[in-house]
Amino acid sequence: MSEIADMATASDGELWRRAQDGEPECFGVLFDRHGEAVRAYCARRTGSLDAADDLLSVVFLEAWRRRSDIELVDGQALPWLYGIARRTLQNRWRTSLRHRRALARLPPVTIEPDHADAVAGRVDDERHLARLRAAFAGLRPAEQDVLTLCVWQRLDYSAAAVALGVPVGTVRSRLSRARARLQAAVSQPVEAASGRRPAPSISTPAREL
Repeated sequence: MSEIADMATASDGELWRRAQDGEPECFGVLFDRHGEAVRAYCARRTGSLDAADDLLSVVFLEAWRRRSDIELVDGQALPWLYGIARRTLQNRWRTSLRHRRALARLPPVTIEPDHADAVAGRVDDERHLARLRAAFAGLRPAEQDVLTLCVWQRLDYSAAAVALGVPVGTVRSRLSRARARLQAAVSQPVEAASGRRPAPSISTPAREL
């Protein structure tokens, strides 16, 4: 029991060293310590909890494969794990892009709308959330990454720099640019964003339509 307690209070660096020295249960402690944060990052970047669950195991397997390359930030392995997750997602997107291009060459099929998604998506201020998601999707991948890590995952600039593999100054500039673009997209009038003219008011004379 004391050994379990010892592992629970050990630093990430110590746990990683002990795992490399033949104590695999220490790697399990690291998984328990950081797994949920990595899963949340993957879920936010993919929009799918199922995909996040699949990616979580891939990320930790890749982390173990690259265990000699670990880079700690203030004794924490999490920023480095985020970096592995980011690269894993990039590889997944490249594969998905190839699949989509292949599917685009196939004859079109008719798909019935999924009403369950519409029901599940009814939340307060649904329209604003939909626009926020669309605005986020319209950002560059690098901007999506820095927003996810710094805003949702609450990494500081130094930790995000390790996760993204860029200098701290780049993190600052990307985050500032991403916030500005996101705010501009969300605050854009609905008519301008959709390209549609506003509906005429009831009092507008017919000859002016």
